[in-house]
Amino acid sequence: MTAPAFAPETEERLALARQVADAVLFEGYVLYPYRASAAKNRLRWQFGVLVPPAWGAEHDEHDFQHTECLMEPKQGATLSVEVRFLRARRRTVQQTLPDGGFATVPELRLDDRVLMPWDEGTEERVEMVVPVAGLLGDGVTRPFTLPAREDTEPVLDAAGRTVGRLLRRCEQISGRVTLSARELDGPYRTVRLTAVVENTSDWTPSGERGDGREAALPHSLVATHLLMALSAGSFLSMTDPPEWARGAVAACRNLHTWPVLAGEPGRGDLVLSSPIILEDHPAIAPESPGALYDATEIDEILALRTAALTDEEKREARGTDARAAAVIDLADSMPAEVLERLHGAVRGLREITGETGDGFPDEHGVQRPDTPWWDPASDAGFDPARDRVVVGGRSLGAGSRVELRPGLRHTDAQDLFLQGRTATVEAVLHDVDGAVHLAVTVDGDPGADIRREQGRYLYFQPDELVPLEGDA
Repeated sequence: MTAPAFAPETEERLALARQVADAVLFEGYVLYPYRASAAKNRLRWQFGVLVPPAWGAEHDEHDFQHTECLMEPKQGATLSVEVRFLRARRRTVQQTLPDGGFATVPELRLDDRVLMPWDEGTEERVEMVVPVAGLLGDGVTRPFTLPAREDTEPVLDAAGRTVGRLLRRCEQISGRVTLSARELDGPYRTVRLTAVVENTSDWTPSGERGDGREAALPHSLVATHLLMALSAGSFLSMTDPPEWARGAVAACRNLHTWPVLAGEPGRGDLVLSSPIILEDHPAIAPESPGALYDATEIDEILALRTAALTDEEKREARGTDARAAAVIDLADSMPAEVLERLHGAVRGLREITGETGDGFPDEHGVQRPDTPWWDPASDAGFDPARDRVVVGGRSLGAGSRVELRPGLRHTDAQDLFLQGRTATVEAVLHDVDGAVHLAVTVDGDPGADIRREQGRYLYFQPDELVPLEGDA
């Protein structure tokens, strides 16, 4: 889209942040096994989808994103904003007829690939550059429209003959970006920035059968997110703000998106507001050999499983999407040393210092304590099957029955389903820090016997359990 060009220095900073923003843009774009016929690839576009207002009102989906964050702009600062999203481009497969015409078909089989109907994603951007001073008060609004378009691509066989064509169509999309700012009271000059991205398309569902979410997607903004850069000044972290700004940060409203500091660590002049919750200064792992697009991306597992697909499955994946084809080629050509790097990486080491027994450093120049931090011999005084612990005035051990109250600690989302359930204590364990943990199996769990055989229990601390009446 046409828009004011960013300054070279701003463009350089945004280019670094786009490496992570691209991962957001294509998160879940196509899922393993990368075939259009796979069941999980028939329900796509799950992150940051801004649907037409008429559809959202009827189906409880969002037509806007609302971002608020704090910044400390310097005098004369400008704000550069880039809205990024995917536009669904619907692809229809057609086969050449004897009379030279074309007929729509469910698939077109070629020697190297199998072509099927598919929604491709094309990247779109809306760019704005505005003075921060101009955002105070009513702010600035930028409407935009992407016109409908249609194009065709011939499909040739191995001999170069036209055997069909791909018909691609994009529907019209309209939207609006609104930026505003307000100076806050406080010890420092702080401005609350508000950025709202809306889908204003007037498309409405016809109410006919088949007029579902698939019909709304071509009129939607998909994987929508924001990049915002200050020319002078800095943003405050919304995750770990300074103490004096915590109240103002808590008052910010972020709906269907979350802003984090982006770009190089140590700098605060760039923000990525994403529908996926990230930490400040997110980065792509240097070991990653390329984008795999799967929403549960684990490079090593996906690379191995993709390489193990059958030749027929790979043919269909290559015909599904150009990005899926690139994943297949990547998995087939990945050298062993690259695959080995995906097994794991150490991001940082912490040096443990202390004096050695003779007061001198060891061969690495690190002083060691006289005794190790944990003595394995100390385990001799414990027996998980026989040890007991007093809870609520009752002695609990293996075989005791208890009621689970994990809500006191909120350590796991699964705890919500265990609240109030009864269980049997299987063992009492002591960790190296002196804390006590009770291993339990939940009453009524059909897999309890298997858990006992494998020693795979659920673990709770004493204050998360209530002894049941009648227990010793």
